Amino acid sequence: MAHTIKGKAKLLTRVRRIRGQSDALEKALESEADCAAILQQIAAIRGAVNGLMSEVLEHHLRDHLGSEATDAAQRGRDLEEVVAVLKSYIK
Repeated sequence: MAHTIKGKAKLLTRVRRIRGQSDALEKALESEADCAAILQQIAAIRGAVNGLMSEVLEHHLRDHLGSEATDAAQRGRDLEEVVAVLKSYIK
């Protein structure tokens, strides 16, 4: 995936931020923090993961499905791959 290589540093920064948020959630649960704080942390993690998914998906779509250099059969296979991933993500 060339598009993930190009944005590798940015993607890794996002993943590390998500890891930090997850660690903070674990600590909040261990310390029996207020429910509202825990819910807010869960929402923040979900938003961060959704943002990461959105960014990778956008670049994938642009590079694989928007490219005229790719033949129609390959674009069809790539489309089916994306649809399968989206279905599992949305579940």
